[in-house]
Amino acid sequence: MKYVLLLALSLSCVFEVFAEEKSHHWNYEEVSKWGEASEFATCKVGKAQSPINIVTKSVKKSDIAPLDTHYINSKVEIVNNGHTIQLNLTSAGFAYLKNKQYKLLQFHFHTPSEEKINGKNFPLVIHLVHKDDVGNLGVIAVMIKQGKENIALKNAFVNLPKTEGKRELADKINPSDFLPQSLSYYGFNGSLTTPPCSEGVAWHVLKEPIELSKGQIESFKTIFKMNARPIQALNGRVVEESK
Repeated sequence: MKYVLLLALSLSCVFEVFAEEKSHHWNYEEVSKWGEASEFATCKVGKAQSPINIVTKSVKKSDIAPLDTHYINSKVEIVNNGHTIQLNLTSAGFAYLKNKQYKLLQFHFHTPSEEKINGKNFPLVIHLVHKDDVGNLGVIAVMIKQGKENIALKNAFVNLPKTEGKRELADKINPSDFLPQSLSYYGFNGSLTTPPCSEGVAWHVLKEPIELSKGQIESFKTIFKMNARPIQALNGRVVEESK
């Protein structure tokens, strides 16, 4: 029995090393090469990729369901994963995206905003990532412009990890506290904006931005000068506009 256990442990170590060797590193400096790795091929060949440029005169006026958020205070783990700052939420509630319930898992930041509105970026964007009960993903994107200090996000920005790692925040966060007053949005089918660029993600880009102070924006940019994927082709997709 002893030898069987030793053999099992040895095989486990081999499999772990093999998995690490097969995992491809990626970065924003070589974004054009993401699709060269076989497991990231969708980044190159996918036809419903994100982010996109939203041309407001071309969007389809629609009766798509409004966003309905039911967020609550949640414990938070703040993480610098080498690509962004991500806030993992223990139990932050859920949102109805097109009348379907999605649990909020985490939110993270990109600079400049990955999505463009009429060809223009915002200094930052928040992506709130949700998942339904069968694994489908839905993202709410909140554009950020420079303005007054954002009190709801103050604790997070004071504690941004400057190097890779993670820690618990002392205070809880309720994402409802930093959402804009209007939840009107542009909706479209897209993908993850990072490898493996998986498609089938339901995107909701809020029309109304929120504000962060210059100091808050710069505190993120001192850690990540740029972590935004370039704009991807629409390939015939229709962008809908909610009321």
